[in-house]
Amino acid sequence: MVASTAFGGTVQYGYNLAIMNVPTVYIQNFINETFQERWGMYLEVYKVTLIWTFIVSVFSLGGLIGALLAGPMSIHFGRKKTLLLNNIFLMSSALLAVTSRTARSFEMIMISRFLVGINAGVSMNVQPMYFGESAPKHLRGAVSLSSAVFTSFGVVLGQVVGLRELLGCESCWQYLLASNAVPGFIQLFTLPWFPESPRYLLIDRGDKDACLKALRLLRGCEVQRSELDEMLQEQAEVQGKRAQQPWELIADRSVRWQLISITIISSAMQLCGNDSIYFYASYIFQEAGISAEDTQYVTIGTGICEFTACILCVSPGSHNIVIWIVCYDNGINFPIAGVTGILPTEIFNQTARPAAYMIAGSLMWLNLFIIGMVFPFLVSGLGQFCFVPFGAVCLITALFVGLVLPETNGKTLSMITSEFHMLNFREQERTDPKSKQAHYQQGEVIHCIAL
Repeated sequence: MVASTAFGGTVQYGYNLAIMNVPTVYIQNFINETFQERWGMYLEVYKVTLIWTFIVSVFSLGGLIGALLAGPMSIHFGRKKTLLLNNIFLMSSALLAVTSRTARSFEMIMISRFLVGINAGVSMNVQPMYFGESAPKHLRGAVSLSSAVFTSFGVVLGQVVGLRELLGCESCWQYLLASNAVPGFIQLFTLPWFPESPRYLLIDRGDKDACLKALRLLRGCEVQRSELDEMLQEQAEVQGKRAQQPWELIADRSVRWQLISITIISSAMQLCGNDSIYFYASYIFQEAGISAEDTQYVTIGTGICEFTACILCVSPGSHNIVIWIVCYDNGINFPIAGVTGILPTEIFNQTARPAAYMIAGSLMWLNLFIIGMVFPFLVSGLGQFCFVPFGAVCLITALFVGLVLPETNGKTLSMITSEFHMLNFREQERTDPKSKQAHYQQGEVIHCIAL
């Protein structure tokens, strides 16, 4: 289930980040040729760069729209069906990309990148939600962190497919941009065989039988009573409540620090500058003195480094973020995306979770758009020091996570909520000790006639 979901999910994000680097010169030449054919003029270098940065960055705008669509779609259609329907955006994008050269239209490339951005925006939000709601508690962290592993795998796959010896040559760049349809087909043929999220079936749809059937299929054995009790407890807590909207979540004081946490960490995921390497590798490595012929191979090296780091960091717990951020701050390319993706699943309940993912995803894509537009000019201005501002972001984020964010490893949602409650109502409890609420823990039912 994890592999099937990720191939059409976060693999697409990494893949579509990576494939835009190698054909940079070819597409820029195509833009200039198109202008010359239409209006009999060649563009100045800075104008071509501006159009190119927009083609690259419009992927982020699409991702922002996808993040906003993910919440309503996952509530209405369910997690699995949303991921399947999401391939409509992908296939439309691939069709536009493969026909853009014949049509002599760089605008079709822009629309294609926008649509694949929507696809990535939806999957980046719904996939970790699907994983977090389907995995058993002791595997939830590792399963959800696999999203980051598949993202980095997508990056390496895109870099390899984009080699000039394969689809990265001048005659094949349109096929390279459309090759993202292949992972999408893999998902369309395999994901229908797997069940919907058990928590969604029980809590959102109220279908206990379907939930039990899904759990048996995913676990391969009879359902553990403790796992079902935890779901029933969460169902009881949200009974009669509808799914919250993002603005309602922002106004809710009981989740204030949860919201602050995902805001800071989701923003840092892009403001750390990690993904800018894949957007603009040619710019970065040329500044470092590496020849244009060797850039594609050096870029694959960065992708393999991230892929290796992702595999090494698949261990649950929110405080692992601190380790990886500090490592990154010291110049090692360790990603924090895996922990960032699962955090809303672990700290928000079922009614708040889609809205939380909408907010986190929107911030991630908005910051990626900003980085995508600014980074080429940052390289021009700062040269080899272009990553120094990102280092400061990493350090500040590490301090916040280490000092504020509670540990989530091995804890139920009720336990995590209790810790955040102390943060959310700290001032109120300090001034009025009587305002402290009692916290109840579910007891154990002993099935024994003698007792």
